[in-house]
Amino acid sequence: MFQLLVGVGPYCLCLYAVLGLGAMVFVIRQLQKMLQQLNWEYSRTHNIPPGSLGLPFIGETIQFMAAINSDKGFYDFVRERSLRYGNCFKTNIFGQTHVFVRSTGSAKTILSNELGRFTKRYIKSIAELVGNRSLLCASPHHHKLLRASLVTLFSSNSISLLVKQFDRLIVDALSGWKMVPLSLYLMKLSRFASQKSSSLNMIKHGYLIDWELNWMQITFKAMCKMLLSLESGAELELLQEDVGQAEQLQLAAKTWKKSFLSLDDLTEMPYASKVVKESLRMASVVPWFPRLVVEDCEIEGYKIKKGWNVNIDARAIHLDPTVYNEPLKFNPSRFDDENCCKPYSFLAFGMGARTCLGINMAKAMMLVFLHRLLTTYEWKVKDSDSSTEKWALFSRLRSGCPVQVTRISNIQ
Repeated sequence: MFQLLVGVGPYCLCLYAVLGLGAMVFVIRQLQKMLQQLNWEYSRTHNIPPGSLGLPFIGETIQFMAAINSDKGFYDFVRERSLRYGNCFKTNIFGQTHVFVRSTGSAKTILSNELGRFTKRYIKSIAELVGNRSLLCASPHHHKLLRASLVTLFSSNSISLLVKQFDRLIVDALSGWKMVPLSLYLMKLSRFASQKSSSLNMIKHGYLIDWELNWMQITFKAMCKMLLSLESGAELELLQEDVGQAEQLQLAAKTWKKSFLSLDDLTEMPYASKVVKESLRMASVVPWFPRLVVEDCEIEGYKIKKGWNVNIDARAIHLDPTVYNEPLKFNPSRFDDENCCKPYSFLAFGMGARTCLGINMAKAMMLVFLHRLLTTYEWKVKDSDSSTEKWALFSRLRSGCPVQVTRISNIQ
């Protein structure tokens, strides 16, 4: 047999290999089409969400991994299927059935969880990292106990103390930017920020909780996520004008005798608050919220089975033209009317019983940073490349978002 293979020559062997590979691809494609047809028939007759479960065992895992390795990122996997199947579709990733929904009605049903049909679900590696009894992965009962024990850390008094401490750290950090002009990579600032961290140890109800309060790191990352929502350098530069710089300078004039900002000062930043909200709407930090179905139910008119994973597509809701007028336009004034948004249409901090505990703290930190940055520096974008970094859990600009900052002279 070996002599026969040698006799046909290397070119024939290559031809056989190509033909064999082509035949294999053809068979796989035909098998995939057949499975899609069978799946479509099954979905239609059993009233379950449309979509493809892909190949046996592996499902659509390969397509999902390919999306991660693309310039568009892993969310493109969800976006393409939403366009193909509609507001509710199913798929199979890593051996599990996932259903994605993108309407405010479905978000309310799942996140409010009034009938107890859903529970929190994270990727296995994340769950193992933070622990099953962590706030993120705790059971509903244990989650309530944890929130009750931590709520005082996020009270108005605690945030008031935090604002002054965080403002001191911001002023100290910005004072180090003495070079004019200074080039910075916003996505790398978190490394510098981690040097400006503080720790808090608290013993409560028998628990020793070690809080690494990386205020600078958290806020720089949040601000970078906000800046990522802007598609061009011109839009980024407009932020320092459109944010209502007059509002910030007016506040600076009122507080110039004070060493640091207070929580009351932040209430005089209504337009900046809308900028923060609009930025978080356009640059959703968490693209979807995963939940595990604990009993059979119905969503969007489809039957959802126990054991399936259901995901609320927050990014799609935030960019839904039926929810927000001109959703791709950066327009903080859309929030002038507090009742302009439908319930469960703004999910930057989640909703329902598991709404982020630090929502007010996060907003305060972003406002403090925004005020100090706008009243201290002007900036210009040096690289307008909008392509994203590969293999990033959360979308990041490949360029690192480099900007050139110049200190504003004679601020009073």
